[in-house]
Amino acid sequence: MGSSGKSEPVDRKSDSLLFPLRPDPPGTARQRGSISEARDWLIRMQLRVADHVRVNVLAPDVPLDMPLERTPEREQAAKAAISQLTQSGKLRFPERVSRKMVVFNILNEVFGLGPLEPLLEPEEVTEVMVNGPYIIYIERDGKLIESGHKFLDDDHLERIIKRIAKPLGREVNYDHPLLDARLPSGSRVNAVIRPCAVDGPSITIRKFAKHRFTIEDLINFGSMTKKMAYFLRALVLARQNVVVSGGTGSGKTTLVNALSAFIPEGERIVTIEDAAELSMKQRHVVRLETKRPSLESPTHVTIRDLIKNALRMRPERIVIGECRSGEALDMLQAMNTGHDGSITTVHSNSPRDCVSRLETLVLMSGVDLPVLVVRRQIASAVHWIVQASRLRDGSRKITHITEVQRMEGEVVIMNTVFEFDDEGDGPDGKVQGTHIATGTRPSDIGVFAQHNITFKNDFFT
Repeated sequence: MGSSGKSEPVDRKSDSLLFPLRPDPPGTARQRGSISEARDWLIRMQLRVADHVRVNVLAPDVPLDMPLERTPEREQAAKAAISQLTQSGKLRFPERVSRKMVVFNILNEVFGLGPLEPLLEPEEVTEVMVNGPYIIYIERDGKLIESGHKFLDDDHLERIIKRIAKPLGREVNYDHPLLDARLPSGSRVNAVIRPCAVDGPSITIRKFAKHRFTIEDLINFGSMTKKMAYFLRALVLARQNVVVSGGTGSGKTTLVNALSAFIPEGERIVTIEDAAELSMKQRHVVRLETKRPSLESPTHVTIRDLIKNALRMRPERIVIGECRSGEALDMLQAMNTGHDGSITTVHSNSPRDCVSRLETLVLMSGVDLPVLVVRRQIASAVHWIVQASRLRDGSRKITHITEVQRMEGEVVIMNTVFEFDDEGDGPDGKVQGTHIATGTRPSDIGVFAQHNITFKNDFFT
């Protein structure tokens, strides 16, 4: 289950993934960055060769802003075309640049996402952030690092954005400058082009982890203890409604995936997401995803539409990837009408903030409800809030497991059973601390006994 948002000093000479960073010429806007003449010439040459190979050898009928499937036969034909250009003298490799690397880059332009390809392959890279054509950051081991990779210019970057969008039936242009989509690998992509992007087009790619982390993995990472994992399992088996709360990149989706593994095999699960990221191990699962309007199909299917439809599908568990707006009201209604054991995530920084955030989201539904009524709905529907946090050293931890008990007057009474005691930073810059039981027991301990779940006498001490 991070990024601290801080840059990390690295040895670029020995790191094959990174390029050296050159000082920008005087007068260059720091947010824009720059490209050297030598690098400009090299990338321009690679693009020219890649376009020649696509147009004259491989796929003359496929536009350059459309992806081209990478097959062994096509790759061999592309390499043969590059070799022929070299032998004829039309292609000369620059000194001090590896011929193998130039061919690798050309093939990435022919078949893939150009300069992004080498950054998307390594598993340790969890996010790629493109701030215009000349500044590309990666998140690796929880730290943000400027990669030194570059595009030629804005047009080059926009071409790659369109290669992502077009296979999905989406248009990205002056009239539609925003893109929210996912790659075939499952990675989530957000892109913004001109006129909304001031310093050049931007892309943010949240990579889809190939390895599905389990509760055991999260214990080994130090995100929680074995005792906390046992209690979370108990919450799921006892059909408690759980909201996983946390900030961006705090590991909410990873935690929901891990919790879902405890849902019994025979129960019918319906998952609802903006972009399908959840990965259930059970067989009896129906996965639903929102639909955005396109030129071919202007209809829009929202999370709210899918929740309402899911209630007609006889679900025993509803798992909502994230509540961002008025769908929070529909989620609470589902939790309050017999769909116990539901799970969702909400962006917030603490369990108390989570309740306030849910109130705000419900008010965004357009239904005119008094705040006190909304608060009572939340106190009745949500049983537990599990807070996931990304700490300042980049680590991700469960910082609170908090029970939503009841309303007293206008206040929601909450009871934290487990929490992370932050003891400050150690000599190595890592956060020191311990997960502890607070000494308080859940108010409705009997619900666990109904599902044959027992706790030792000292479990909550």
